[in-house]
Amino acid sequence: MSTPRRTLVAAAAAFALALTGMPALAADIPPPDTVVNSPNVTHVLNIPKPAPIAATINTDIAFQDGYAYVGNYGGFSIYDIRNPKKATVVSSTVCPGSQMDVSVYGNLLFGAVDSSRNNDSCSSTSQSATIKESWEGVRIFDISDKANPKYIKSVETNCGSHTLTLVPGKGRDRHKNVYVYVSSYLPAANFPDCMPPHDKISIIKVPLDNPTAAAVATTPVVFPDGGNETQPGLLVPTSGCHDITVYAEKDIAAGACMGDGVLFDISDRLNPKVTARVTDPNFAFWHSATFSNDARKVVFTDELGGGGAATCNEATGPNRGADAIYEIVNGQLVFKSYFKIPRHQADSENCVAHNGSLIPVKGRDIMVQAWYMGGLSIWDFTDAANPKEIGYFERGPRAAGGGGGIWSAYYYNGYIYGADFHEGLDILKINDPLTDSAKYVRTDRLNVQTQESYRGGWH
Repeated sequence: MSTPRRTLVAAAAAFALALTGMPALAADIPPPDTVVNSPNVTHVLNIPKPAPIAATINTDIAFQDGYAYVGNYGGFSIYDIRNPKKATVVSSTVCPGSQMDVSVYGNLLFGAVDSSRNNDSCSSTSQSATIKESWEGVRIFDISDKANPKYIKSVETNCGSHTLTLVPGKGRDRHKNVYVYVSSYLPAANFPDCMPPHDKISIIKVPLDNPTAAAVATTPVVFPDGGNETQPGLLVPTSGCHDITVYAEKDIAAGACMGDGVLFDISDRLNPKVTARVTDPNFAFWHSATFSNDARKVVFTDELGGGGAATCNEATGPNRGADAIYEIVNGQLVFKSYFKIPRHQADSENCVAHNGSLIPVKGRDIMVQAWYMGGLSIWDFTDAANPKEIGYFERGPRAAGGGGGIWSAYYYNGYIYGADFHEGLDILKINDPLTDSAKYVRTDRLNVQTQESYRGGWH
């Protein structure tokens, strides 16, 4: 449980003050390593990183059948969360290679590797991408035995795999194949397997009855004109996509593509078509996307500073390093507003909009989102022009110094799970009239970048 040094009254007052949008005072920044939260959020449990991967940072999370799969630069861990209050570590698989963005599908776990390795094995070491024989891409594991996952296949992809997104097949194909949209970027003329112009994604076809036959099926070009390369303030010019979120049952996807935000028609899984594209002078790096449940809105995040800078301070302001909320009108993206956490962070804290998911509340658009050292924020964008935070959880600056914070924060079957760089897995619960109905919604599998609709129940 959290033990904030502020009294509950003071915490409530600080939260109310934050909602007014007034600047934070130095007194509002928690002491080093101190956990604080809004009155409607309970810190249920923290599980430190397992010893085999304790030296490397946690990243993304996937869920299936009461288990959480937490990626880590050193591999991944499986947690039994069937009783979240007594969650335990089942196993840790050591297999280094950042970022280890993870997704699960049946007995398969897919991990994204975006660091050039001397081979595709789990004992590989770093090796320059200038060497033709270097490897990076997607690793596939058999997780049927959760205590002993088995590495069964690797698929090399151009420029590696910074993130990956699972896309189920359509119709009869749904039971035969799953597709993996691989996002990668940053080509260089001296990288034999990652030469410019890149401007594309890779699509891996995985036969479900023979996953070791997985292979790249096609590499569609997203930006035949090169994309957004000249806008002032870009972290780097567009040269591919950072992350893609698909809403497969609606045959659409949203791409956060460095300097561009994109909508796709994915009715043909192997031939996604760009249907809308937008840029934003306040965005430095389009990082990720989340659709509303009715797919009439999409939230894009901006990873200003690449995640390593203090961008939640007063100097940066409310419109940079933020979320941008768009309505989808006649197939086009129409900007409505920005959202950024209203609590200023210390100048020593790396803080920026990062990975989050919807909380399944019928009739409202509410999501939980990670903000690195800004912690996690629960916010309502039902009114797209006037989003509001309704809850939060965070830690003060690290006493040990350096960066950190929560990489991904997702809602799954009544609880919120946060993967913290250093602190491990946080499990939280929100008790609020706006979100209470979500506790009745259950799902077997949750890969956040593979959105599914909720209709009182879930798939």
